[in-house]
Amino acid sequence: MEDDGNIIQVISAACADCPISSYTVTENCQNCVGKACISACRFGAVERGRYRSHIDASRCKECGKCAQACPYNAIAHLMRPCKFSCPVDAITYDENGISVINKDKCIRCGQCIHRCPFAAIGSKTYIVDVIRALKSDRPVYVMAAPATEGQFGKDITMASWKKAMEEIGFDGFYEVGLGGDMTAASEAEEWAEAYKNGEKKVTSCCPAFVNMVRKHYPQVADRISTTVSPMCAVSRMIKSQVPDAVTVFVGPCLAKKSEVADQQIEGNADFVLTYSEMHAIRRAKGVSLDPVENTEQMASIYGKRFASSGGVTNAVLQSLEEMHENTDIKVCRANGADECKKALLLLKAGRLPEDFVEGMVCEGGCVGGPSSRKDQVVSRKDREALLKEADDRGIHENLGNYPMEQFSMHRE
Repeated sequence: MEDDGNIIQVISAACADCPISSYTVTENCQNCVGKACISACRFGAVERGRYRSHIDASRCKECGKCAQACPYNAIAHLMRPCKFSCPVDAITYDENGISVINKDKCIRCGQCIHRCPFAAIGSKTYIVDVIRALKSDRPVYVMAAPATEGQFGKDITMASWKKAMEEIGFDGFYEVGLGGDMTAASEAEEWAEAYKNGEKKVTSCCPAFVNMVRKHYPQVADRISTTVSPMCAVSRMIKSQVPDAVTVFVGPCLAKKSEVADQQIEGNADFVLTYSEMHAIRRAKGVSLDPVENTEQMASIYGKRFASSGGVTNAVLQSLEEMHENTDIKVCRANGADECKKALLLLKAGRLPEDFVEGMVCEGGCVGGPSSRKDQVVSRKDREALLKEADDRGIHENLGNYPMEQFSMHRE
């Protein structure tokens, strides 16, 4: 497998055995005498059958000539799950029928990985790097995404994660919802200034959305908020206190790997692991996630809800209110890739009615990330129970006393 630098990679050997052909003969086939489909195929992939023509997937180059030649429109053009799931049309096929990802189009959302039924697409992993860091003399800190709550059951809290991570050998644990609070406070300042200047902005929290803007709508790339993501905010906070620290993010997002590998933002997380990758480390160490009652709260309820579509907007509006700034601001809460593309098209054309765009490429927000442990519909009940517990404690205020003066909250 040739490495083109993209964090999303096609495993050619697995993809080569994909039985899903783009073209298939339907029951509309009349098994006609002319057999225009057979004559049109230059690769000998279309064969005469007893009741209808047959396409040999091992020979088919998916050129579409047979479908064009059929007078009965009896050959249907299907789409592989990987290609169908890609929101930016970054997947094509080579002459051997193997999927090819165009890295210049790919936004690293990871949807193709989890739609492929044959595990023929994967992402680069930092498991070995994290293990090496744990075996080194440097302090290693783990940061769990806000989407974590509810993914492992209503009894598995952030305190459960902290205990498990310490058992593995990490030197500290942080909840990235804390970074959500810091990001909201910083972004609120940006929104307030932009609103006064009549400028429109788009959020920078979702790396897949940021990649979409930069790669597919470069005309509005200057509208991206300069505030760093919650992951980067917590990483910078840790490194401002422990300069030699190694920071590891854990969550359901594959695009976070691209934020580390592609964007090269100073002070950002050193490594990113998905839940399944951290699960592999836990199994190797014999560490389980056990029910532990939360005794301390790192993030506000607003920071915790950063993981859900609309959560960023609610947190920023809360920060604006605490800053005594104007909260009568219209925000387009773009939920999913299609809504993100629509909002960006309107922004590009100068016809966006709202003042700001909150972009989340995954449906439902980070809780619907491609590497989620559970489907968000299944996990919602458990997540809401955990968030209600935090809300009942009165963790409402968004700004808090965070040491933001010790590091920059903006891209350098």
